[in-house]
Amino acid sequence: MIVLWLGAAALVGAGYWFFMAPYSQLLGSYPYRVEQADRVVALTFDDGPNEPYTSQIADFLDSRGIRATFFQVGACVRRFPASTARLAAAGHVVGNHSMTHRYTTYLRPGAFRREIDQTQELLRERLGRTPALARTPWLWRQPILLRMLRGRRLQPVSGTFGHPLEVFHRDGAAMACRALAQTKPGSILIFHDGFDGRTGDRSQTVKAVRLTVDGLLAQGYRFVTVDELLGVPAYHRTVGEAPTT
Repeated sequence: MIVLWLGAAALVGAGYWFFMAPYSQLLGSYPYRVEQADRVVALTFDDGPNEPYTSQIADFLDSRGIRATFFQVGACVRRFPASTARLAAAGHVVGNHSMTHRYTTYLRPGAFRREIDQTQELLRERLGRTPALARTPWLWRQPILLRMLRGRRLQPVSGTFGHPLEVFHRDGAAMACRALAQTKPGSILIFHDGFDGRTGDRSQTVKAVRLTVDGLLAQGYRFVTVDELLGVPAYHRTVGEAPTT
């Protein structure tokens, strides 16, 4: 029985590493960090917009002169369209994080592709530009999915979670401590201003972001957007037009 349990655990672990681990590249390129000596870091946020927390994060970043990258859920953009417009106007980059953030879209043929396309169109309408960056919910990856994204000129972006249990954590200081400990030059840090495309209390994430940013600034880090870190476009203006930053 113990052998069976160990075998099952090994299979689950292998499945997680192949399909969802932030650092796995076995099924195709999904950048999570850029190797470099300079102390630069890209701060990213998933699952929003979600008010008032997205605006609280934006206010803090503005006070520090920092631009970040927000991977947004289409349904949340519809809920808080002014938040998305405000982020873009402040110089933050907005990327595609699917329409509904539902795991079932990975199980139905063509469903995730349609969600990506719908969110691209929605963000184009809101921003006047079409994103060239995408992050799949739960960092799910498989070769056909990554090919689909690149076929749409979308750069998939992984990263390092500020804290693996951030969306459930009740202590922003503890989250910040973990984020600071694992940040390296060239890191892409992942926080969540929403939760699976739904509303929810992210006040501890706001606290964690404040502590993490000030801690990294004290260590001499500077902040860039994901496109700057990876050297790729942030947006396409229109379908068929050359990419732009």
